Amino acid sequence: MNLIYDEMALTDLEDVPGPDLLKVITAAYRNPTYLSGAATTVVAEADGQVVGVAFGYPGEREEIVDDVMADLTAQSAAFDEPYEAESETSAGEWYLDSLAVDPNYQGHGIGRQLLQALPYYARRDRQAVIGLNVDRENPGAFRLYDRMGYQVTGTQMIGDHVYDHMQLEIGKPISVMN
Repeated sequence: MNLIYDEMALTDLEDVPGPDLLKVITAAYRNPTYLSGAATTVVAEADGQVVGVAFGYPGEREEIVDDVMADLTAQSAAFDEPYEAESETSAGEWYLDSLAVDPNYQGHGIGRQLLQALPYYARRDRQAVIGLNVDRENPGAFRLYDRMGYQVTGTQMIGDHVYDHMQLEIGKPISVMN
């Protein structure tokens, strides 16, 4: 996941030493909110280790999820001020915030398998659309999302990069019995 933060080149994080940023990111992904609270973390394993991860949540929970990083960065001496994430999701979608595959396992279908698992979690969270942002400087990721049926619905600046916002219609949410 640290690779994603590096690639995004967020100016608010550029002065934070790598080990300190990694410590905060690790704490966030161990937080109950990230694991199965307001958000969902899905992992792919191979050879007894985690080789891929997908992280997402219903768009209306974005602030709850962003508060985790804000709280963790507020507690870290490495940050001059709490990190405030930019809004990235659209209303009415389950937002795939992050997808990362260990470089040693890229090209082995791990990303595709993680993407195939996401409709279950989106429907469980009563969403019929999955949305994501893909950096225009990452054409390989764009091709993967395009092949999986995601369509560009707009563009967005995040940090200093232009992203295509893409969505996939997945059908009716799972009904929950009361």
